[in-house]
Amino acid sequence: MRFWSFWFNSFVLSSQYNPPRFVELLMLLLAITMLAIATILPDRPYLILGLSLVVGASISILVREAIAPSPQTRITQLTASLLLIISLYQFGELFYQQ
Repeated sequence: MRFWSFWFNSFVLSSQYNPPRFVELLMLLLAITMLAIATILPDRPYLILGLSLVVGASISILVREAIAPSPQTRITQLTASLLLIISLYQFGELFYQQ
């Protein structure tokens, strides 16, 4: 029980301390979940929703880093850009196949 209490308190504190980063974390966790479901069930809605969440989180991260840079700005921007490029490429591939 103490383990779950620790995690819950960590989530509450992180959401109060830095809400944009918390929302981005939730979006990326949902995206990972949707993309994992898409690999198990070859259904397009899960893949499209997962890719949409990755695009939204990546753009949000890039905007947040442009407004208020963090100590590891370069790595964060590089990772977000890479995620955005891969997601947009996958979207292009999806629509090209139809």
